[in-house]
Amino acid sequence: QVQLVESGGGLVQAGGSLRLSCAASGRTFSSYAMGWFRQAPGKEREFVAAVSRSGGNTYYADSVRGRFTISRDNPKNAAILQMNNLKPEDTAVYYCTAERFEYDYLLSGSKHYHYWGHWGQGTQVTVSS
Repeated sequence: QVQLVESGGGLVQAGGSLRLSCAASGRTFSSYAMGWFRQAPGKEREFVAAVSRSGGNTYYADSVRGRFTISRDNPKNAAILQMNNLKPEDTAVYYCTAERFEYDYLLSGSKHYHYWGHWGQGTQVTVSS
């Protein structure tokens, strides 16, 4: 089992940046792929980004590619989402998630939230125009 705690959300003006962190418990962090999803009011939870166990492969939603960067630090049991050039439509609760996929290539097809079994409590990101 892995437990996840997000931090780093807040209020920022359009064009600004935020850095979200996800702290994971347990000694098997490096065996989990890590991801970020977001959910705006009245909308379904949607995929934002994911990173493979080693950090060597990353995947992004089209809406954030080129603006957001996902990374991980396995010795520190942490996953990071660096968000630049934020837009009002990025406003949502952001959730950190973890899952064990047998092969890293499966991560590319796992952009629906039901593929992921471990979730943090979420952190609010609000972007003002």
